[in-house]
Amino acid sequence: MNLDLTGKVALVTGSTKGIGREIAESLHREGCVIVLNARDTEELATVSREMGLDPDKHAIKGDVTRVNDCFRMVNDVLRHFGRLDILVCNVGSGRSVAPGDETSEEWERVLALNLWSTTNMVEAARQALAATKGTIICVSSICGIEMIPGAPVTYSVAKAALNAYVRGIARPLGKLGVRINAVAPGNILFEGSVWARKLREDRSEVDRMLKQEVALASLGRSADVGNLICYLVSPLAGFATGGIYVIDGGQIRSQ
Repeated sequence: MNLDLTGKVALVTGSTKGIGREIAESLHREGCVIVLNARDTEELATVSREMGLDPDKHAIKGDVTRVNDCFRMVNDVLRHFGRLDILVCNVGSGRSVAPGDETSEEWERVLALNLWSTTNMVEAARQALAATKGTIICVSSICGIEMIPGAPVTYSVAKAALNAYVRGIARPLGKLGVRINAVAPGNILFEGSVWARKLREDRSEVDRMLKQEVALASLGRSADVGNLICYLVSPLAGFATGGIYVIDGGQIRSQ
């Protein structure tokens, strides 16, 4: 299927490993001009070269929990490529304390990673995306939609807030011609993921959970998320905005 993405400039935050890297590679295969982001310069250079990209132009170091870094990153994209068409806000982490062990410091850390990382980037990129009638994707989680047993409360609250943000900001962004949606993955397997570790530790327990909780009785792949995002940022999804698109193999029951 031709998604008509060739030549579109896409900035993907947190894109040197895991789901973020797969999103970047999926968009790259569809013809997008990719700009990678991470906090580690060496990691950025390595991944850029592995993807056949020039690190000096296609890799931008920055901490998206800091709003000044976000504005600098957008300015760098505009300086190198003259436009920004697609923003994927992927930075986030589900690693936190067990439910009931939250502290004020942990709330601040998790909210910064999973909420401010997106709101900062959208603020910084708003005018650049308005100029191209661009689109934004936020990577959320099913933990923000319903209670997942064992999931950190801090993470679940942050992703629920992110979903509310996507729904609420869609109208003001729509007046600028900018679309925004979120994808909410379930259990995704990739190198270094929590599921890779759990499979090594006790595959039978993972299989039991999947058969009991997931309609498709399997783990998802990073490529599943990347493919969905490619569609959502394409003109084929041009009437979709303010949506939260679940990709979890049929695990949650509230949608």
